[in-house]
Amino acid sequence: MSAPFALAATAGAAALGMALAKAKTRLDLSRAKHPSLAGHARMARRVASLIRFYEYDEQRFFCSDDAPRQIAEQRRSGFHTLSRLYRERFGETSARSADAAAGISDLQFINAYRVPFQYSRFADQHLPSGSFLESSSGVTVTDLDGNVFYDLTGSYGVNLFGHDFYKSCIERGAELVRDLGPVLGAYHPTVAYNVRRLREISGLDEVSFHMSGTEAVMQAVRLARYHTRRSHLVRFCGAYHGWWGDVQPGVGNPSAARDTYTLAEMSERTLNVLRRRRDIACVLVNPLQALHPNASAPADGSLVDSSRRAGFDRAAYTTWLQELRAVCDERKIVLIFDEVFVGFRLAPGGAKEYFGVKPDLITYGKTLGGGFPVGVVCGRGDLMKRYRADRPADICFARGTFNSHPYVMGAMTAFLRYIETSDAETLYGSLERIWNNRAAQLNRRLAEAALPVRIANLSSIWTVTYNSPSRYNWMLQYYLRAEGLALSWIGTGRLIFSLNYTDADFRAVADRFLAACQAMQRDGWWWTSTATAGRSIKRRILWEMLTSRFSRGSASPGNGPIQE
Repeated sequence: MSAPFALAATAGAAALGMALAKAKTRLDLSRAKHPSLAGHARMARRVASLIRFYEYDEQRFFCSDDAPRQIAEQRRSGFHTLSRLYRERFGETSARSADAAAGISDLQFINAYRVPFQYSRFADQHLPSGSFLESSSGVTVTDLDGNVFYDLTGSYGVNLFGHDFYKSCIERGAELVRDLGPVLGAYHPTVAYNVRRLREISGLDEVSFHMSGTEAVMQAVRLARYHTRRSHLVRFCGAYHGWWGDVQPGVGNPSAARDTYTLAEMSERTLNVLRRRRDIACVLVNPLQALHPNASAPADGSLVDSSRRAGFDRAAYTTWLQELRAVCDERKIVLIFDEVFVGFRLAPGGAKEYFGVKPDLITYGKTLGGGFPVGVVCGRGDLMKRYRADRPADICFARGTFNSHPYVMGAMTAFLRYIETSDAETLYGSLERIWNNRAAQLNRRLAEAALPVRIANLSSIWTVTYNSPSRYNWMLQYYLRAEGLALSWIGTGRLIFSLNYTDADFRAVADRFLAACQAMQRDGWWWTSTATAGRSIKRRILWEMLTSRFSRGSASPGNGPIQE
């Protein structure tokens, strides 16, 4: 063999080897993604762009699952009875909300996605939802019509200890900083106390303040990239880390997130990717995902069958976090716990204490502000530095005009002081037992009443699941509101209790929840047949979407016209 030929053959073999290695790396990455659309951001964006709006006329609204005429009329009667109740009881609140929606884009978005889009206009027309409240007290809120609701929104995670507690934090915090007022740039002395306590709670070295949880996560990721000199972050399928681009790579983000890997949680294939790739700066963990790994808590608008599953396995999730911690240590990847939502809800020391796994960076927000907006990053000293002493022009810039605002810091001080009290210690000591027992009690009552609804919980954070196929699970939110239970805009996807719920308060909520489910069942919304299995529902919806996509105004077999 001639020397040139041998050299070419060697080069060719080397190139082939590199190509095969690269292909295997890409295959490993693909296999580590969750098989759902949520695990494949590019595909999800493409699919979303292909779906055209269509809606059901009034006739089909009540029998989109091919229910017989008797059931459809039963549903129609119940629906219009509920509609009359809404207009009589919530008139002022609904009217004020409708007027405001014309100028508030947030309200327009929420109203459009409260229920599956095929039903949304008709439901919104007849069951208008109010977005204004007059007051709060204890575990209740009151709307503009004087209706009192048990609050299951948790103010999206802010409300841990009850409305009155946060009012008190704001008042006491304002008194602490009154003499300084809203002077920005310099620090009020309360900052020193807050930093000391946060270092004790997190077990980490340094603290930085921000104006929101989203900002805190952005800074944590930026610091990880700066110190590792690597480009990519890893997030897990279904997890929420704010609305900025790199942590929302799929539907909802106008631009593709090119430096993000969305992988399957609790997967050995994911650990293998972390072990082998050299471009991963950090891994983001939202401990809330322990309730439903690899799946978000869906808005009622996404309930098109009964496939939602949830269930908390503390031991299994702890083992996963321990394995993740070990791989991150091995590969010098920064492990970030995003506790903006669950921080201080599981334990005084957060998920770090609850699961016994220490991250490199922790982000906090929501409840920590004592009722005010806030974001916090706690981290190892080497990771928190925003400059390199030996390269003075190489910095990691982050600052905000309202960071460490005196009134926010004062309210935070009031919150952190309470965490140190014996009352808080007693509350946390029985937390898990109380909320697990309450979930079990409600599930027993639902089972005894032969209702197709169950509760899954992570302490005081609950989600509703359904064990019988139905296209109408989303209707439950309206029956719950009629019974005096206030939900967040994602409805039954997430119920958040404040920890000041007494046993009597909870019994009242359970009674109302049961009554709402019984009314919904009585009105025929959970009628099923052999043709309404979960897969059959999905196939029917897929067929409708294809029909709408390729044939304007055409009909879907057996269901009457689709209105466009």
